[in-house]
Amino acid sequence: MARKLFEPYTIKDVTLKNRIVMSPMCMYSAEQDGKVNDWHLVHYPARAVGQVGLIMVEATGVTPEGRISERDLGIWSDEHIDGLKRLVSLIKPHGAKTAIQLAHAGRKAEVRGDILAPSALAFDETMRTPKEMTKEDIERTVQAFADGARRAKEAGFDIIELHGAHGYLINEFLSPLTNHREDEYGGSPANRLRFLTEIITEVKKVWNGPLFVRVSASDYHPEGLTAEDYVPIAQQLKELGVDLIDTSSGAVFPAKIQSFPGYQVKFAETIKHGADIPTGAVGMINSAMQAEEILRNERADLIFLGRELLRDPYWPRTAARELRTQIDPPKQYERGWQ
Repeated sequence: MARKLFEPYTIKDVTLKNRIVMSPMCMYSAEQDGKVNDWHLVHYPARAVGQVGLIMVEATGVTPEGRISERDLGIWSDEHIDGLKRLVSLIKPHGAKTAIQLAHAGRKAEVRGDILAPSALAFDETMRTPKEMTKEDIERTVQAFADGARRAKEAGFDIIELHGAHGYLINEFLSPLTNHREDEYGGSPANRLRFLTEIITEVKKVWNGPLFVRVSASDYHPEGLTAEDYVPIAQQLKELGVDLIDTSSGAVFPAKIQSFPGYQVKFAETIKHGADIPTGAVGMINSAMQAEEILRNERADLIFLGRELLRDPYWPRTAARELRTQIDPPKQYERGWQ
């Protein structure tokens, strides 16, 4: 029997050979210049050799102050393009498609100098209070995302994802817990969405390939956002040309989260059917049977794997064996793959 996990999936003119996505995971391995180095050139292609369908490069800072840490990858300068192009060139020969997550950490940035946020609210008592963004700061940051998209295109990526989750800058604008502005960027759901819609509008001027947005579909707070709140948001993003919602949760507020296998899948399912938009499921998806169930019951369209791919770069082979199906090995590994 054909297995859904290993069926191709087409988004615009990009076809993934299977539904397995390497979720963006910060490696904290770049130097302060934010450039690709040998670690990245080994780490990402290894999962392509392992037959992952889509390799998504970690949160990559669109500005220096927008990095989560000073060891993050960057895309704020044309000087970053060559290293990213080299990385793409090492991934694609193994049949994987490539994506990059464009990010700004907002108030959760742990870098020197001023950090920025929609409102001057610290994440918790251990972290710095950010500077409330001016209109000029907002315009400059929107342009930085567009410039990052242009550079991602020049580097040869197939897909771009905007990081709108985990309490970073876009998420901070979206959530009423972190956005206390009284201008056109705050005070109502439509105003809180404005920053993201402006980014998408500018990105689409330089990028016509598949565009994903990662969201935190629950703030885990009675006054925060829920998956149901993200349904109309996702509908508007779809109208703007977003192709898939990568559905995570939490981290905009220091809440205690009870995690368990598949704990975020319901969020992906709610947004998928409520907004009629493809979604990716992520979070403690550890087995092939679990992934197959999610796809066959139409709870999500793609399976994003994080820690499981850190433990097992060849997880697609592990999954194929569990599902009693076969996938083609890299030619160099044929003697030992079966």
